[in-house]
Amino acid sequence: MSESILHLRDCPARPWKNGLGRTRELAVAPPGAGMDGFLWRVSVAEVDSAAPFSAFPGIDRTIVLLEGGGFTMALDDGRLHALTEPFAPFAFPGETQVAVTLADGPTRDFNLMVRRDRARGRVAVWHHPDHARLHADTVLLYCARGRLQLDGDTLGAGDAWLRPAGAAARLGLAPGSVVLAVEVAPAG
Repeated sequence: MSESILHLRDCPARPWKNGLGRTRELAVAPPGAGMDGFLWRVSVAEVDSAAPFSAFPGIDRTIVLLEGGGFTMALDDGRLHALTEPFAPFAFPGETQVAVTLADGPTRDFNLMVRRDRARGRVAVWHHPDHARLHADTVLLYCARGRLQLDGDTLGAGDAWLRPAGAAARLGLAPGSVVLAVEVAPAG
């Protein structure tokens, strides 16, 4: 199991696609895929300025505030979305032009990107021990707060489990913990 555990602290910070921010890639499928070849990608971004988001045509994105006061997203279709509530996923098309206004200083957010013509993705939020159940499409668990017992291993905040295809695990969510469960299924 330990070989499938990832630590955010071990993931190097890299520039955003547009060069205006930083992100740490936790996992990508297939392994080693670049920006033009991934099926799905999970990362944690640091947003410390009002820089626009990078455009990802053909990609569906889901963003979840992890830390900080968040920001308001101005989407090019005229919608405004306040990403100010931690652990509340917001999905939008990757080709959407997004400008941000920080609410109160730097933030950190969790990102799922899925290639729309090949897959569908979502981020489920586990707040309670009863929520800790793997689904057939669960590909990754990210411990956002607290602890997640995973068979004989313990994930702390900033740790993730990249689930080997179809692997089972005994799960135990500690009280007050939050886990983001990434689910990816074939399109169609």
